[in-house]
Amino acid sequence: MTGQREQDTYLLSATDLRVSFGSGAAAREVVSGISFGVRAGECLAIVGQSGSGKSVTARALLGLAGDGSQVSGQLEFAGLDLTSMSERQWRAIRGVRIGFILQDALVSLDAVRPVGREIAEPLRLHKYGNPATRRARVIELLRQVGVPEPEMRARQLPGELSGGLRQRALIATAIALDPQLLIADEPTTALDVTIQAQIIGLLRESKRRGRALIVISHDLAVVSTLADRVAVMRDGEIVEQGRTADILGNPQHPYTQSLLDAIPSAHSRGTRLSEPATLRGRLPASFAAKQRESDRDAPPLLTANGLVKRYKGPDGKVRTVVDKVSFELWPGETLGVVGESGSGKTTTGRIVLAVTRPDEGEVLLNGQPWTNLTEGQRRSRRRHIGVVYQDPLSSFDPRWTVRRILTDALPAEQASARARAERIRELLHQVGLSEDMLERRPLLLSGGQRQRVAIARALAPAPEIIVCDEPVSALDVSIQAQVLDLFADLQDELGLSYIFISHDLGVIHHMSDRVLVMTAGRVVEQGDADQIFSHPAAPYTQRLLEALPRVALDGELADREPAYDRSA
Repeated sequence: MTGQREQDTYLLSATDLRVSFGSGAAAREVVSGISFGVRAGECLAIVGQSGSGKSVTARALLGLAGDGSQVSGQLEFAGLDLTSMSERQWRAIRGVRIGFILQDALVSLDAVRPVGREIAEPLRLHKYGNPATRRARVIELLRQVGVPEPEMRARQLPGELSGGLRQRALIATAIALDPQLLIADEPTTALDVTIQAQIIGLLRESKRRGRALIVISHDLAVVSTLADRVAVMRDGEIVEQGRTADILGNPQHPYTQSLLDAIPSAHSRGTRLSEPATLRGRLPASFAAKQRESDRDAPPLLTANGLVKRYKGPDGKVRTVVDKVSFELWPGETLGVVGESGSGKTTTGRIVLAVTRPDEGEVLLNGQPWTNLTEGQRRSRRRHIGVVYQDPLSSFDPRWTVRRILTDALPAEQASARARAERIRELLHQVGLSEDMLERRPLLLSGGQRQRVAIARALAPAPEIIVCDEPVSALDVSIQAQVLDLFADLQDELGLSYIFISHDLGVIHHMSDRVLVMTAGRVVEQGDADQIFSHPAAPYTQRLLEALPRVALDGELADREPAYDRSA
């Protein structure tokens, strides 16, 4: 903020914004006197680690800071004093003049209401057209955000959609009434690169039409592609803000540099992401160079032969979501599985885990039948395969403590209390958690701590293989870096094999020895990770790489088209 004349040009401005929770001696300030503004036709990005205060800031701008919150300072929007608004006045503004894209699509959508009705709700509340025009607008919005078969998807419940499709439905809801200001909290977190590029293009078009954007994101590549200016938050304060090219290309604050250092990419492969780039050490040799010929002398741990899975949609049409998929996984190897939302990668992972039965084909585990057995026949071998999901919170019983979560995952033969307690201590040590976490419940853990507990739970029965389904997509870059380093260390220590499913090509390149590229249920390309990323053979793989945004570190304009940095 550089004076009253500049401040007057802002569509929204915050001056000395403070947000605290609790009262008296127990009061805790989570946003500490920050100031910023955004103009019509401009995008301001607010970046920082989990707990930095960026999401609370976004909610405060909408009068949604939360129960028990105290908000002070000046907040103005188009000449209105937001700090004096009643709830009735807020309802007249939210959705119409200020839109909000929430971060967590799984809990933000009504689980028992079709997504089409969810998107139509703001249209109905603000008396947009008649039922027929609202239905037409819903289909148009779903097409705009890249949802395939929008007429059919509009009739589905959120639980019937992938994470990426749910996120796109939320975006459609937020832009339904074309608000003057759109506040987007991690709008592209669950999206693959091609849909991410489409959403970035949609948001960029909103800017060109004079709409203002405030984007909360831990994805600095997306920020670089979309934002005009960046504010970097840490511990409730803005430590640095300015033009995007200046902040990301020549950061002045060590914290900003640490965020940039933590981004996984081709040049980070085989090194620790959670250490500063200038001090970065190599990961264990067994991880950095597992492509030794001797590794291939052993038989594969897991073999998938001609997997096929079909589902009937709400329109009665049968769709093939996994179509003749075959691959192998060797000891100590990471196989990356990448593709757009709806490509079949998660369903393939569920077949490997034997929680979904294939309609055709089979999976062999250590050369023996696996998916074609009954659950009773599989039970004694279940411990050989573990899983880490994208959202650990939804996979935990919220009433259970960490101790009970881990105890429940231990094999039955670990019967004595002393043996169980010792194993739990060992698991906590392996994932970098202290024993004082044992009596905490999942809601009282940070996102990174919850994911470490999820990894410990997967390790509890001492598996040979872990299926990792988007295990870091919900984490900010610095916590993501720590978790990726943890996966690498555990692989070296325990000889684990990973099937690593992700829409993030940077993560896949950093982690994987080999890569499986999927689209429309089929494998279009598989092979050595470096080969696929440097010389992709399939046109689809080429399109994925071309759509991948990269961080501008060389003073490039922030509104350039996304491109994959193959020189990195």
